[in-house]
Amino acid sequence: MSKAYDVLVIGSGTAGQAAAYALNNSGLNVGMVEHSDRPGGTCALSGCQAKKWFYEGAEIIARSRHLEGIGITSPAIASWPQLREAKNRFTERVPDATVEGLKKAGIEFIRGRARFVDQQTIAVDAQQISARFIVLATGATPMPLPIDGIDLAADSGAFLELDDLPSRIVFIGGGFISFEFAHFAVRLGPDDTRCIILEAGPRPLGPFDEEMVHLLTKASAAEGIETHCNVTITRIEKTGRTFAVATQDGRRFEADLLVHGAGRVPDIDDLDLARAGVEYSRRGIAVDGQMATTNPSIYAVGDCAATIQLARVGDAEAHVAAATIASRHHSGRSKASMDYRVVPAVLFTYPQYAMVGKTEQALKKEAVVYEKSFAEELSWPTYKRVGMRSAAYKLLVDKNGQILGAHVLSDNATGLINTFTLAMVNRIAVGDLYRQSVMTPYPSRESDIVYMLKPLLS
Repeated sequence: MSKAYDVLVIGSGTAGQAAAYALNNSGLNVGMVEHSDRPGGTCALSGCQAKKWFYEGAEIIARSRHLEGIGITSPAIASWPQLREAKNRFTERVPDATVEGLKKAGIEFIRGRARFVDQQTIAVDAQQISARFIVLATGATPMPLPIDGIDLAADSGAFLELDDLPSRIVFIGGGFISFEFAHFAVRLGPDDTRCIILEAGPRPLGPFDEEMVHLLTKASAAEGIETHCNVTITRIEKTGRTFAVATQDGRRFEADLLVHGAGRVPDIDDLDLARAGVEYSRRGIAVDGQMATTNPSIYAVGDCAATIQLARVGDAEAHVAAATIASRHHSGRSKASMDYRVVPAVLFTYPQYAMVGKTEQALKKEAVVYEKSFAEELSWPTYKRVGMRSAAYKLLVDKNGQILGAHVLSDNATGLINTFTLAMVNRIAVGDLYRQSVMTPYPSRESDIVYMLKPLLS
């Protein structure tokens, strides 16, 4: 039996859904294929949304501990099981709500694993489906690691489903997952919780600014999170309930829990992309500015594309792809195109670390002339009131006062970085941004922006 659609979307995560709904709203006949028995995608089920339940609790704990002795006499105490159950009450509704929403909109939901038969035909189990356009939104999966015993490590999804947290945890990899989860653990676990992050490279959090990462690592160490770099793991063993990680230089790290936090890779191995004439690499599927692959009838969005693995980037890519496909379907031309120059990213540690634009290392490498406003261990009243000693910022601007990069270490870095993101998108120079920020509600983290900008005013 064969079916045909105007557009077939592969993957039911946030990017896939964004594309499907936008295309459906354009009047196209849309089908969606998903192999997981829990539709809805990583973001909702075990990523962005799910982890925030633990972040909110960790932030309350951290803030109350910082306020101890300056107004709080008994810091808050966490219940990991209660947070997990609250998270599960949210996530357990996602799969059914996803399918029901698609069906209500008139988007046919097809269960099964997709693979290409030819350039415009997909096989889903025994069924063949053709489509004029295909959107790949298959997401990402934990990165395979060539380490003997790596199967003993829990992945990020398993970590969020733990019955309780042990006091000794080793994280493999120094990226987003390891830092965020380590900050959750030292606030939500037993009082004596200690975390160790093992990074194979010369420093953790490679895409972020080196100086700001150093400050975050320093703040993390004060909370019981050790970071070790240039670590080559040779094997992992388990004796009883204890895990042991052996390294090439003869060190041995013991833990009650081992977590794979070394990042994720595009989930594309089962698609048979070569049959469709779609080029790809370890980074993901090659796409152009309109998210088209090397097969002009096939598009890729979200974490499976060789772009930036962030949920909101995937959503933006989905809308660009949908606009392009809709225009082509109606014999028009789309002006939609992705622009990755201003993409904010946030680490949900405490303090949060947010950045947008260039790092200082990147500007130096590119020989770009810039000015800098930087300060650490901020003693502004906004931070004194909450007992935060690790707040910092860095602003990088060009000779015309345009922001090239912004970096913030704070308890409200998400809100602060959004201001700088909008300034960059709208090309607001620092002098204008200063004047526009003077009447920001005071005193607040946002009103502190004028202190950050003032050293850049001539």
